[in-house]
Amino acid sequence: MENKTVTLSDVKSKEEIRTLIDAANHNLEVMGYTEHGIRHVSFVSRATSEILRELGYDDRTVELGAIAGWVHDIGNAVNRRQHGITGAIMTSRILWTMGMPPEEVALIVGAVGNHEEDIGVPVNPVCAALIIADKSDAHRSRVRRDKYDLNDIHDRVNLSIKKNFITVDKDQKVIRLFIYMNEISSPMEYMQIYMSRLVLCEQAALTLGCTFELIINGSAVNRKQDIAISEEVLKGRDELRGKKVEYQNKEG
Repeated sequence: MENKTVTLSDVKSKEEIRTLIDAANHNLEVMGYTEHGIRHVSFVSRATSEILRELGYDDRTVELGAIAGWVHDIGNAVNRRQHGITGAIMTSRILWTMGMPPEEVALIVGAVGNHEEDIGVPVNPVCAALIIADKSDAHRSRVRRDKYDLNDIHDRVNLSIKKNFITVDKDQKVIRLFIYMNEISSPMEYMQIYMSRLVLCEQAALTLGCTFELIINGSAVNRKQDIAISEEVLKGRDELRGKKVEYQNKEG
């Protein structure tokens, strides 16, 4: 098959991929997980591409990041365990049949196969941006409203998050994740769930030549260098130092 430029639009319109995303989301709903459907992959796709764009990567790499974000969770249609590896194999076959060049397929499947925190390693820039985007998607809009349980820490943490966004400070080489929680949960509970994911985000940021900072309710959790954060940033206003990349709904 002759190679061609496969676009994000091509991937989004591929019925096979859409069916796998829907099946993955259904399976995880049965298992009791938060939303992993079109809303989640849309967020991850946009955030991955914008992180790469803000760091100066070329347009094609940015689009490959968007594609990786769109397909990263299709392995859940098979099984939750090692869904990144399963999804990478499935993605490889689909993109081959769509005519994507081998080097681009390899880049995307490496990213998809390494986005899980238990086995993942940020092996390339697309993978690194995908990891940060995926692990940043904690928000009340992910909670399945007809089935949530406040006794479940995952539902409780996600319901408490009213707002989150990622910023990229290209000059200072810092990627920041801002989280704003209410009293339903607490930063401690957030860290119980996300610690291993945040460690992987730190590794991913290093792959991109940056450091990663987590700011919860205005307090820096893991800052590793002396970077002054303005009052506007701490209050989550629009005068952010570093361009805003992704901004979720204030309310689910």
